[in-house]
Amino acid sequence: MPRTAHRPRGRTVLTLGALAAVAALPLATAGAAPLTPALAVDAGAEVAAGVEVAAVAADGEYTQRFLELYDKVHDPANGYFSPQGIPYHSVETLMVEAPDYGHETTSEAYSFWLWLETSYGQVTGDWEPFNHAWDTLEAYMIPTTENQPTNGAYDPASPATYAPEFNHPSQYPSQLDGTVPVGSDPIGAELESTYGTSEIYGMHWLADVDNVYGYGAAPGSSELLGPDHEGTSYINTFQRGPQESVWETVPQPSIDDFSYGGENGYLDLFTGDASYAQQWKYTNAPDADARAVEAAYWANKFATEQGQPEAVADTVGKASKMGDYLRYALFDKYFKTPGCESTSCAAGSGRDSAHYLLSWYYAWGGALDTSSPWAWRIGSSHAHFGYQNPMAAWALANDPALVPDSPTAAGDWETSMDRQIELFQWLQSPEGGIAGGSTNSWDGHYADRPDDVATFYGMGYQEAPVYHDPPSNSWMGMQGWGVERIAQLYEETGDERAEAILDKWAPWVMDHITISADSWEIPSNLAWSGQPDDWDPDNPGDNAGLSVEVTAYGQDVGVAGALARSLMYYAAGGTGATHDEAQQVAHDLLDAIWTQNSDPVGVATTETRTDYARFDDVLTTTDGDGVYVPQGWSGTMPNGDVVEPGVSFLDMRSFYLDDPQWSKVQDHLDGGPAPEFTYHRFWAQTAVATALADYDRLFGEDDVPSDDTQAPTVPAGLEVTATTDATASLAWEASTDDTRVNGYTVRRDGEVVGTTGGTVTTFTDDGLDAGSSYEYTVSARDAAGNVSQESAPVTATTQEAAPVEGCTAEYATVGSWNGGYQGQVTVTAGPDGLSGWTVTWDAAPGTVTQAWGGVVTSQGSVVEATNESWNGTLAPGASATVGFIGSGAPPSDPAPTCG
Repeated sequence: MPRTAHRPRGRTVLTLGALAAVAALPLATAGAAPLTPALAVDAGAEVAAGVEVAAVAADGEYTQRFLELYDKVHDPANGYFSPQGIPYHSVETLMVEAPDYGHETTSEAYSFWLWLETSYGQVTGDWEPFNHAWDTLEAYMIPTTENQPTNGAYDPASPATYAPEFNHPSQYPSQLDGTVPVGSDPIGAELESTYGTSEIYGMHWLADVDNVYGYGAAPGSSELLGPDHEGTSYINTFQRGPQESVWETVPQPSIDDFSYGGENGYLDLFTGDASYAQQWKYTNAPDADARAVEAAYWANKFATEQGQPEAVADTVGKASKMGDYLRYALFDKYFKTPGCESTSCAAGSGRDSAHYLLSWYYAWGGALDTSSPWAWRIGSSHAHFGYQNPMAAWALANDPALVPDSPTAAGDWETSMDRQIELFQWLQSPEGGIAGGSTNSWDGHYADRPDDVATFYGMGYQEAPVYHDPPSNSWMGMQGWGVERIAQLYEETGDERAEAILDKWAPWVMDHITISADSWEIPSNLAWSGQPDDWDPDNPGDNAGLSVEVTAYGQDVGVAGALARSLMYYAAGGTGATHDEAQQVAHDLLDAIWTQNSDPVGVATTETRTDYARFDDVLTTTDGDGVYVPQGWSGTMPNGDVVEPGVSFLDMRSFYLDDPQWSKVQDHLDGGPAPEFTYHRFWAQTAVATALADYDRLFGEDDVPSDDTQAPTVPAGLEVTATTDATASLAWEASTDDTRVNGYTVRRDGEVVGTTGGTVTTFTDDGLDAGSSYEYTVSARDAAGNVSQESAPVTATTQEAAPVEGCTAEYATVGSWNGGYQGQVTVTAGPDGLSGWTVTWDAAPGTVTQAWGGVVTSQGSVVEATNESWNGTLAPGASATVGFIGSGAPPSDPAPTCG
């Protein structure tokens, strides 16, 4: 039966005199003066006596969980914030992903912080922490006048000089070419007229919060302050095409005054020029700025519902301004028209260079010498679906508090919202997943793209836009991030196109989420094949040639939070069986994270980092992996680390050798097992926390009728699906209820042995005796606590004990990319342990090119690995891992055997 239609939550209306009675948790920013949230609304808001302020009482179970996690994030002892009050990417310092150090920060982290404080304001009515987060963002992540001193020389008629992108770092530096036509910037003059300044109001994407590199590219400075600077520093890494992974980047300061690097600083690693000038340059991540705008929309909505819109008005106005400048992401990199397949194609003018998608970046820079000023600006030609934010676009086009002041901004965002939704429609596979994205610059230099590439408003389809190592649309997080905004748009506006996307996406995701009483998993990696049809908005195709496969599962608490949030907004937006299931899966997933992954610092899981074997990789071929430095180039980092041909990631970051967790990585580099880490990423804590707050906001106790006394139907079809010598697996048909089924209770011989969530109709009982019989029953419970009668019993008989095996082997694909992959085979000793081992597997259709953790030989596609001297002796149940890099596709049927 469909659940009760969603009703708006009842609000507790509190006068100012009563607000003091509502508890509020203390907020402290590490190293900074504590802020004390209070519902008295006197921080940043003047409310006349007697004016009623509506606030949601913080009494729901999930709201209390939100507040508990919020308190952990803001506890100085847990280390989420720097002494300046800046959110770190992660609590832990030894961390390499997009940021190459855990105590860097990103504009992404700031945008998630705003979301965290938005939920806090919604729960408590206190908006000072939200305003404080934006003030911190403005102080430390938006470059100041001193950081961008020559913007006044910018000419919108000639925004930049063309430099091609290439597919591999070894093809850089890229020669600047003034002969290639570049279009005009249609919004530069308008922005300057609107705001009376030539400066950009947007976040740079990356900062070295503790100045560990030592550049000292500080907010408010036009020169590098060096290693003695105590505080955050603007830096950049990625610069050299889609094959440049984080392991192949050369870090550089955003203010390059030639104090470090080579004779031209770091500039001649990336661009070729006749001569070089000291300069500043910043890169914006549009996904983050859009998320900040999105958070501001909801903050304004919640504060308005509480009767205090003025509490956030100033900050929302700043978000509107940020959204005005964010329009640079809607234009081609060099303002060329969509469909460009040659550097000689026509330069754009007006809006004809707009693709209207949130592209991967926009960037701006200029000279440091104010006596010889010049400046440039570029958009981006590449768009990933995971960066789109139609919710923010809708708000910037329709919400009076957020519509930017520039005359053409609302129209641009209206067009962008429609274009972004169409991109999701174009990229949706028949299974439901959303494919990569599109580009207007094939191979990064407007090359002639193949005739059979599918197109979207003149742009070509790309399976992995922007980066290939690893493929940008392999990570499941892009599904959660991108679709969450589609789901918000659907719940808030009822957009039918968004609903249709979710009607396919939600069942696909739910089919791949597994939750039990003591474990859970979600997709972690996806593999794509084929491509979508050419986009025709009047007659969309069925994309029969596009397909997605889940290739790996795992526990990523941040991605799980995003998926739960997407499902919750979808569930709240409509009624029916699929919406019911979406709410229940979100509920069960949040419960599983809370009970299984909570620790004193936040929520986290253990990760095995096989990619840390790349710390000391060096480039050995011009098209291989490793840091590329041109022959003859030499420079130094502020700490004296040398940058020259043949260096590794670690050689330029010797500070890692002093990290308290470095020994685990060194052991791995010396041939030991891949290291394990438990990371507390700032964005992941916020993803879970805001999902908890949203669950009570969207559903809460009002979703369950107070007079519900009807129990669910009795679970039918209980059967034993499998047994081993120690386990029995059960399955049954789902019960129904007049509200919703909240879970099931499993009994063995009359005693409770486990429970499951409302969408989980399987259970495995373990720890049983071999060759023994057990009787099982199952009962269902609903959201009101009503319990069904027990099912008809079934009997499971475990198998006789199997003969003892010396060892077992298991294969896993760790990651894959175009033309290669990383795999591992894990050998586990039996109950008698091992004094040596040999494992074999079939690598077809690929081959193994590099291995560690074992002595590897190959005959045809069959690979054999024997133990190293240090990992041959294994205690009972202990494991050893052989890791390897392969060329071609991962094994289709590895069938590993061990002896």
